Amino acid sequence: MPGRRIPLAAVLAAALAVLSLTAACGGSDGPSLPGGPELVRKSAEAMRAVTSVAFSLETEGSPAVPVKKATGRLSGTGDADGTIQLSLMGTLQEIQFVLLGETVHFKGVTGGFQKMPRSQLATIYDPSAILDPGRGVVQLMSGAVNPRTEAAEKVDGSDAYKVSATLPHRILVTMVPGLGQDVNGTLWIDRATSRLLRADLPLDGGKVTVAFHDYGVPVRITAPAG
Repeated sequence: MPGRRIPLAAVLAAALAVLSLTAACGGSDGPSLPGGPELVRKSAEAMRAVTSVAFSLETEGSPAVPVKKATGRLSGTGDADGTIQLSLMGTLQEIQFVLLGETVHFKGVTGGFQKMPRSQLATIYDPSAILDPGRGVVQLMSGAVNPRTEAAEKVDGSDAYKVSATLPHRILVTMVPGLGQDVNGTLWIDRATSRLLRADLPLDGGKVTVAFHDYGVPVRITAPAG
């Protein structure tokens, strides 16, 4: 007995119902990701307004950069304090520094604090460049090439957007001395504030990671005693 012919309209209606159910079950449960250009633009604007931040720089492997590790605090006026670990003539040297005005107070593992001009420290590593709108993160975000949003994920407990981009070495070198080429890096931008939380910079021989936290926490830099 031949089967009963089902009207075409009924078949189409059933197919649409199945497709709708499949989309509801297997689709994204959140909003679509914002575009990379929009995210880096907003981040540049947000970083321009930053008045203080804590930072860290760490290397993995053996990238050809002299600064192997750094931690510190920065004020919007350019003052800073912290520690820098440098590779000098094949050995690692750790230096504690206080950058106050045009003077740098510094000391090694032994001995007391000595002084040098800010300009002398800047030839090695100038942390004050990070918050400088004309040299630091603001320029890094403004100059990011082909930014592309890859995911939404957490960084140290904060909701963030993960963005890949080519980062110009002429800007990166102010924050990571020794770089000689553009870097295809990854940026994590805070979803709520648009501030930069972390930057991963793959290099020949390893990687450099720069991270930021404690935005807006008051920073008071004072000269060391003695």
